Amino acid sequence: MTRRPNRTRSKASPEKASHLPAVIPPDPQPARTEPDQHRHAALDRGVMASIAPMTAGLSPHAMIDAWADWAMHLMRAPGRQLELAERAGTNWLKLARFAMSGMLGQTQEKPFLPGPHDTRWLHEGWDRKPYALWQQGFLGVQDWWHAATAPLPGLRRQNAERAGFMIRQMLDTVSPANFPLGNPEIIEKTIKSGGRNLLEGAAHFIDDAFHVLAQEHRPVPDEFALGKRLATTPGAVVFRNDLMELIQYSPTTETVRAEPVLIVPAWIMKYYILDLSPENSFIRWLVSQGYTVFCISWCNPTAEQADLSLEDYRRQGIMQALSVINSIVPGQKVHANGYCLGGTLLAIAAATMARDGDDRLASVTLLAAQVDFAEAGELLLFLDESQVAFLEDMMWSQGYLDRPQMSGAFAAIRSEDLIWSRAVRRYWLGEPDLPTDIGVWVNDTTRMPARMHSEYLRGIFLENRISAGRFAVEGKVIALKDIDVPMFVVGTETDHIAPWKSVYKTALFTDCDLTFVLTKGGHNGGILSEPGHRGRHYRIGHRPAGGHYMGPDAWLELHDPKPGSWWPEWAAWLDAHSGEMVPPPETGAAGVGLPVLAQAPGSYVLQS
Repeated sequence: MTRRPNRTRSKASPEKASHLPAVIPPDPQPARTEPDQHRHAALDRGVMASIAPMTAGLSPHAMIDAWADWAMHLMRAPGRQLELAERAGTNWLKLARFAMSGMLGQTQEKPFLPGPHDTRWLHEGWDRKPYALWQQGFLGVQDWWHAATAPLPGLRRQNAERAGFMIRQMLDTVSPANFPLGNPEIIEKTIKSGGRNLLEGAAHFIDDAFHVLAQEHRPVPDEFALGKRLATTPGAVVFRNDLMELIQYSPTTETVRAEPVLIVPAWIMKYYILDLSPENSFIRWLVSQGYTVFCISWCNPTAEQADLSLEDYRRQGIMQALSVINSIVPGQKVHANGYCLGGTLLAIAAATMARDGDDRLASVTLLAAQVDFAEAGELLLFLDESQVAFLEDMMWSQGYLDRPQMSGAFAAIRSEDLIWSRAVRRYWLGEPDLPTDIGVWVNDTTRMPARMHSEYLRGIFLENRISAGRFAVEGKVIALKDIDVPMFVVGTETDHIAPWKSVYKTALFTDCDLTFVLTKGGHNGGILSEPGHRGRHYRIGHRPAGGHYMGPDAWLELHDPKPGSWWPEWAAWLDAHSGEMVPPPETGAAGVGLPVLAQAPGSYVLQS
């Protein structure tokens, strides 16, 4: 066991500091005497940190507590036990009838259907015997356990859902789709290729195992190189501090709207999700609509930046970016756009600015971003007091939350598709992972500073302080209802990270003029909904300032879907809240200490 070394926040070099404008200084960090510095507490934390790799970052106590809570409530519920016994008998009868029909050559509809995200059974071979019976047997058992872990009176709902989640993970390990003799697609591919697929799959397995054991980050493939294939929108880095680079994009129109746009991406991933390939780049499209666009590119923090706080991200990120933009485009308000966690931070910053009388914002746009976390979806399965404390111990040891520890949680939520289907394709069918622009971005993950992530998990996620009116900035509580600039909020229909009904609750906690859009797709795909994208639709509604709140279900009934992309709707909304067209500003402002530092996409996005 090793103790966490003392860490200090790195400072900007004298060379950089000499040519920067008046920069928002970091808050002085007072000397702290932490209880965990006591040797006994350090021993406890070290033990928990050593357990973390064996449990994939999940708290053993949280798992045991969920099982115990579920089992004890089920033991005292004879009615539920009888119901489950009847369900078991009914499921066996369904399987017996299905098997008998197959033996007699009769066609019968399958009694059990896979979930909407379960792609393991798409091959036509699963409609033939005996594979169809094996599939139905597995789905029948899965159906019974789903009923067995349903909520019970007195059982904590989170524990019921957590028990169901763990059962799904265990059942998925014995799915017939995972085994070569039980999967007709594997058998067919093996016969056709003469077994070559198994050799190629073994090579893939060895390669993946090496990277997992070595904890190596796979580099971006050459064919998707940043600045050449991805993140290619022309621009320049006009400001850099230890936390972020600010990119100003080059205009493509003769005139632009007077008000610039600031994009605040999530720090959990790299910013270029909004500047992927040229054909689906949100940033490139926005520049083409006649706007001066700025975007924050967060650094990928190391153990030396473990003490970065959520307040650092607000002040040295959003507020610093606004100060720089005000120097480059003086006298103009800014349209601020926040994506995912960047939107949550932007809401905090906007509420703080409103409280303090800072009127530099022209509007606020939130993309798949939550301000209330009471209904934060399946990620709540991973969070309670025990789990957060366990993560804090793990981060105390290494100084940050690492990439595999985050990506594993997201993948487990959709394990049947993101883990098992991929494993079958890669290891048994011998198919390589074909890189795509969004797939490259998903794998290009970042770390999370220990202090900031702890503050986020506890204050925002677990204790839900923002919407509860208990989130303080600079010692004073903020309120979302103080925001008085127009807001444009986007939720996505199948988002399992920021469920749309949770995103919609922004309307419950604000009184400003608000436009809400619900678009087809998930957390990333719904936002990347460029014009011309096939099969897209969206719904849009408007609530005037001071208007009454409408629940999400009622809102959904009243707003019919429209075909196409929501991007033009947002552009029209921005135009309506912007001033006249003016000549584009210069890139940077060397006269006030903001020269061009590098060409886009900058250097921070390349950090691994």
